[in-house]
Amino acid sequence: MRLLNTITVALRALRRNLLRSVLTALGIIIGVGAVIAMVSIGNGAKSQVEGQIASLGQNIISVFPGNFTQGGVRGGFGSASTLTVEDAMAIRNEVAGVANLSPDMRDRSQILANGQNWSTTVQGEDVSYLDIRLWNVAEGTMFGDSDVRSGAKVCVIGKTVADQLFQGDDPIGQTLRIRNIPFKVVGVLAPKGFNFFGQDQDDVVIVPYTSHLKRIARRPYLNSITIQAASADQMARIQQDITDLLQQRRNGRDPDFTVRNQQELAEAATATTRTMTVLLGAIAGVSLIVGGIGIMNIMLVSVTERTREIGIRLAVGAHGRDVLLQFLTEAIILSMMGGILGILLGVGSSQLISKLNGWPVLVSSSAVIGSFAFSAAIGVFFGFYPARKAAELDPIEALRYE
Repeated sequence: MRLLNTITVALRALRRNLLRSVLTALGIIIGVGAVIAMVSIGNGAKSQVEGQIASLGQNIISVFPGNFTQGGVRGGFGSASTLTVEDAMAIRNEVAGVANLSPDMRDRSQILANGQNWSTTVQGEDVSYLDIRLWNVAEGTMFGDSDVRSGAKVCVIGKTVADQLFQGDDPIGQTLRIRNIPFKVVGVLAPKGFNFFGQDQDDVVIVPYTSHLKRIARRPYLNSITIQAASADQMARIQQDITDLLQQRRNGRDPDFTVRNQQELAEAATATTRTMTVLLGAIAGVSLIVGGIGIMNIMLVSVTERTREIGIRLAVGAHGRDVLLQFLTEAIILSMMGGILGILLGVGSSQLISKLNGWPVLVSSSAVIGSFAFSAAIGVFFGFYPARKAAELDPIEALRYE
């Protein structure tokens, strides 16, 4: 009952100076709104990147050439082309738990068809590549195992390539030329959109990796090897087995390859986004501190204005803790009201930014709850000093105050 009375008195005191209360809470409103908006934008970007990583397939382990030491010089991804088809076949045959595997070849090339030309990415892959990538064929079919074994001149193309070269015509059965070598189009892939690097995944021509090795690239080395584990709980063991096997095949030489799993790739891709989210949230959080200072300032003014009122309350029997609780309650209510309005502002501005700019946003319940709790804590922290100052007033001196 005492707490209810305290809250009622606090609301009356704030209502007496409504405009001043609103302006005081403005710092908290802007701070909470900015924190929620910035964190929502950051979480949306992070979620989008994670979704694009997931679109690469499930339980993926990738082997890249590089990470070698020679003459005191260390190299990284792609710094040495040493992966071979034999390495890929050894992984497929000797590592338990491998569900699918595709040797990867990749080059940029000018292609011609139907009187048109287009620069695109030409990939050499195995039949299982589409299963690994969770990618469907929209028209036609994927090339088969016999095409891979024979190095057949067949291909499947992405939606962008189909639109650029065939412009509404049916591409199935038609011929396109890659480095003046004719390839028959047997399938068109379902649209996949852009990846987290901003690259158009539909701007691609996929041929059997054997055809790419023998006819297009004419080199013995692979760009990478993509492996799909049978289950997520086997990924760590399979990754280690692949590392041991490739090292064994190199007869103890320094590693000239790098093995990464999907989780590691996702963490690397989202690290920048996560850092920016924290940074933006921290910058926006400064507004909350400024709002807290505003609350302390206005509460000190309120103590000065109400010195005689405080003296009367103390003279008729109120304790110092009652006065302290009264002013502290006013500061907390002011801060919490600012927090509520700030949450509404943050959620609304997040949706507005998303509609105007097309940015993905993800309003996190933890960010909302955390911002509200932080605003209440600011009320306690910055309201305590003015409340204690009011509670420590001498009632005789306070009654003399004009």
